[in-house]
Amino acid sequence: MRHLLPLLILLVSPLAAADLTLSVEQITRGPQHHFFGYIGHVQNIAWNADDRYLLSLRTSFQDHLPGPGEPADIVLLDAEKEFSPTLLDQTRAWNPQQGTMLYWNPAAPATQFFFNDRDPQTGKIFVALYDISARRRIREYRYDDTSFGNSGVSQAGGYFLGINYGRLARLRPVTGYPAAFDWTQNHPAPADDGIFRVEIDSGEKRLLVSYASLAELLQSQNIDVSGKHLFINHTLTSRDGSRVYFFVRADFDLRDKRINVPCSMRTDGSELVSHQIFMGGHPEWDLGPRIIGRREKQQAIYDILERRVVGTLGSPELFPDPEGDIALSPDARWFVNGYRVKGRNYYSILNRETGDHIRSEGFDCSGWTGGDLRLDPAPTWNRASNKILIPALAPDRTRQLFLLKINS
Repeated sequence: MRHLLPLLILLVSPLAAADLTLSVEQITRGPQHHFFGYIGHVQNIAWNADDRYLLSLRTSFQDHLPGPGEPADIVLLDAEKEFSPTLLDQTRAWNPQQGTMLYWNPAAPATQFFFNDRDPQTGKIFVALYDISARRRIREYRYDDTSFGNSGVSQAGGYFLGINYGRLARLRPVTGYPAAFDWTQNHPAPADDGIFRVEIDSGEKRLLVSYASLAELLQSQNIDVSGKHLFINHTLTSRDGSRVYFFVRADFDLRDKRINVPCSMRTDGSELVSHQIFMGGHPEWDLGPRIIGRREKQQAIYDILERRVVGTLGSPELFPDPEGDIALSPDARWFVNGYRVKGRNYYSILNRETGDHIRSEGFDCSGWTGGDLRLDPAPTWNRASNKILIPALAPDRTRQLFLLKINS
């Protein structure tokens, strides 16, 4: 039976500007769970080119990490037909925190998107390119000597970056794909694994930086990584596609002893540097060579070339947790910070040009606030920079997708 029309709610916050309001719409329904899976930083957008279609994962459970035999559906939601879902494909490479790294192809954003998958026989992770007009995969990026998935498609076009999700499943399960193939199990800092770059048109791959090289870099900074198994679980590509910002990590479960070093390089592998100033949370690229993240109690802007904090956004009142999930709109005018207070996720939204701002009401995430299965705020913008897709628990306790629409 067709679900009822989505519920519209008008939210007005005590921190809202007089002419700024939010409307909220639930766009998916149970009994199955729906989620996009990844934060909308680095212009990762759920919508296709004309904002008609949205991508979502759909699954029957939320109480455990998926095994290799538990695929998730990839569905297309049609905004012109009350977000009715169409099943496109399935993936065996996904998790609740990052989904399957759904990214629309910048060269064909109306119809083509990338996602990660797993070979059921070998356990190797690979990347698939799907075309919604053809209703099929039009390419797969598989390699005999490696196993990695997409970790970020450059929105300037031309390439995507890749990391070993089998290694992540071992070293930080929340971001990996359980039981995925990993050729590096006995190597703390292998020379044949790290950050890969794949040219979308040719399929040519190359290793931009290895864990061995990163270990040498950290050792040169007097950071003892001997015997420690390094990993990377975010590769953030700048808006112009020229640089990548990432964290080199180890012993992440040991909060007081963990290694967590920010690094950057050009996306040809040159100019590799580590940064002394740590930008906390899930940093987002601003325009040019600047990163937005947390510095002490501020939502701060850090220039990776000058290697210093060059500004701040909002105030601690507007952004009480600058380490929350953040995203900058495609037009760079709007900034959103999603953060948690007890069992609810909130969203603070700032217009960077006018200073207008608003905070949403709380969205239920109770019971899923920690661990590998937590329900993070994970906001992602639409192409028109006036709507934000968010996950939350619906009244029936299933994970569903909601839209925040900015009315200004």
